[in-house]
Amino acid sequence: MLFSTIFFIFTFLPILLAIYFMIPAKKMRVRNGVLLVASLIFYSWGEPVYVALMIFSIAFNWYMSLVIERTKSKELSAKKELVFTIIINLFIMGFFKYFGFLMETINFVFRTHIKYTALALPIGISFYTFQALSYVFDVYKGTVGAQKNVLKFGLYLSLFPQLIAGPIVKYRDVATQLDSRECTQQKFGEGASRFIFGLSKKVILANNLGALYDVVTSMPHSKVTVMTYWIGIIAYTFQIYFDFSGYSDMAIGLGRMFGFEFLENFNYPYISKSVTEFWRRWHMSLSTWFREYVYIPLGGNRVSKKRHILNLLIVWSLTGLWHGAAWNFVFWGTYFGIILVVEKYLIGEYIEKWNDGLRHIYTLVIVIISWVFFSRPGLSALKYLGVMFGIGANGFADSTTLYLLRTSIIIIIISAVCSTPRVIEEFNRISRERYIAGAGILMILFLLSVAYLVYSSYNPFLYFRF
Repeated sequence: MLFSTIFFIFTFLPILLAIYFMIPAKKMRVRNGVLLVASLIFYSWGEPVYVALMIFSIAFNWYMSLVIERTKSKELSAKKELVFTIIINLFIMGFFKYFGFLMETINFVFRTHIKYTALALPIGISFYTFQALSYVFDVYKGTVGAQKNVLKFGLYLSLFPQLIAGPIVKYRDVATQLDSRECTQQKFGEGASRFIFGLSKKVILANNLGALYDVVTSMPHSKVTVMTYWIGIIAYTFQIYFDFSGYSDMAIGLGRMFGFEFLENFNYPYISKSVTEFWRRWHMSLSTWFREYVYIPLGGNRVSKKRHILNLLIVWSLTGLWHGAAWNFVFWGTYFGIILVVEKYLIGEYIEKWNDGLRHIYTLVIVIISWVFFSRPGLSALKYLGVMFGIGANGFADSTTLYLLRTSIIIIIISAVCSTPRVIEEFNRISRERYIAGAGILMILFLLSVAYLVYSSYNPFLYFRF
């Protein structure tokens, strides 16, 4: 089930809200039970068989955290239990997510023809596996105490707002909220506003930009021009941002409606003036996870220069692999690792001397190129890049290019403006000064989004497979 569907907006969510708020606030245990059941229903809606995997993950990690905490006085025993827990979690995620990729690679490298059936990927498995791992890591380190109540832990791991697309929530950030949280009218209103903004980003902007990108990539490769491919990848650049950040906004908004406060996941990454800054602003919960649980344990930057470079490349290769079971994702992650190493050790001090405009253009070009590798498998990425820079292109522009530019320039400009803080700042100012005007804007965005969902069948979610 996706948030951006008519069924979720007008059936699942209203029924859940009605049941949830019928329960007195002081009966938090009952409210938690309702949310847990709703989350499992939400998860099992499209593929009921995988709810068993979710329940196993809840039970296994809950039990192992208790064992790890109980054996902490014996460091070696606790470490063995931690390693065992990590292996089981990674094996489950790896089996479902990377089995087909592994078999495909083996057949390619060894020229074999081993038959295999690619497994359907359980939705959100990367997100809830990383949440489980962060929890057992923190229990092992003593950062948090093991949760004794399996239902509370189950709610943490399966909470439907952030289940399938993040943000990746650490247990320590919501531990107290599982026991007690405020559900005020103001918080509910803020959450509803955030949900509507996220929905409109996803439906009005991302879906239309995605349709434009699909049009470009469906053209015969030999007949496209330089500018046509640039228009396509710029559309994808905005699509993936509004798609993912829109879903994160909806998740944060839904969480707030039920009294939870989740940390931000995006902070206007396209205004960055370096690639390093970009990754401080993009998918922040994932970057934080890898820094805390992989990069720092490897030694971080408190090691020799060569080892630090190796640490960065390892982390970014794993970041790429997390995003998908294909070599283009590994290359995409490694690409960013190399860029970050180059920025830190070779050109960082020179970039600092550039004016802000030049630094911004440099960052956007690097990021736009990265989305080619992210979106195009195998050699098709290199062919696409070649055309973008004139290699194999059918000229610089043609009538098709001009048609695409004429029909898409408005949404591209709107997307560029909406990827900056300016729009939200202006909305907040209007809402403070004229409450009714702010409510009217939200209503218009909501009605436009619903109208699009009713009349359009194009509603993909790019991060659904992660």
